[in-house]
Amino acid sequence: MKIKKAVIPAAGFGTRFLPLTKSMPKEMLPVLNKPVIHYVVEEAVRSGIKDILIITAAGKRAIEDYFDHNADLEQHLGKNNKSKELNEINIFADDVYIHFIRQKEQKGLGHAVSLAKKFVNNEPFVVLLGDDIIKSKKHATKQMMDVFEKTQSTIIGVEEVPDEKVNAYGIIDGEKIDNNLYKVHSLVEKPNMDDAPSNIGIIGRYILMPEIFDCLEEISPGAGGELQLTDALILLNESQELYAYIFDGKRYDTGTPEGWLKTNIEYAMDDENLRKKLNLRK
Repeated sequence: MKIKKAVIPAAGFGTRFLPLTKSMPKEMLPVLNKPVIHYVVEEAVRSGIKDILIITAAGKRAIEDYFDHNADLEQHLGKNNKSKELNEINIFADDVYIHFIRQKEQKGLGHAVSLAKKFVNNEPFVVLLGDDIIKSKKHATKQMMDVFEKTQSTIIGVEEVPDEKVNAYGIIDGEKIDNNLYKVHSLVEKPNMDDAPSNIGIIGRYILMPEIFDCLEEISPGAGGELQLTDALILLNESQELYAYIFDGKRYDTGTPEGWLKTNIEYAMDDENLRKKLNLRK
């Protein structure tokens, strides 16, 4: 089985960025001159996926507009010989198809993923969270897709997290079977450090088998009345093998103001031209 489709949940309220996100999706916050979600979609496309579903919500029309053509702007840039700018706004090739569906109620990540059932059409698929950027030589999604070719089973993207942050992540209990690959025995959602089976935390990249939708239909709402994807993965693990992969790269969590600011600073420091303009030393 080959991975051909990607799902990007981007429907959250973004309450940690209020009041800004009252009228602006947090996924449209800029990292340098591109919105966060641009980097996420680009990772999927550069990994070879050309069929992408973005799950949005009311008030997030800006995401749809961003990935649409702007004929007036394109004509203006063309007339003024601004080919560089024209190329930058024609973001992806015409054979990349980006679809949208709205999550009408905020019922959690599990519920958002469940809305992709018809789009997925009984195929394995990638989930990329809309506020996680991963910088790597080989895109994290492509790394996981390469592993999937061998496992043909669900793969969870993970990373080692500091002990003091274990209680903010889903944590795996697993057996190491290769350099960066674990066979998952169980998952624990946001445990205390003393109760955690490891310090390997789940991050915003998944390759899911289509049976996940049956599991999402069976689980009950968890904390905050939301459907938790982790609960569905625990159920799926009863009938299928689950794997966890520590990707090669650096993850930037832009879902908090401090994380978003840190991402911008580090991206600016890595841009040699920008660093010179700002007279910054690395």
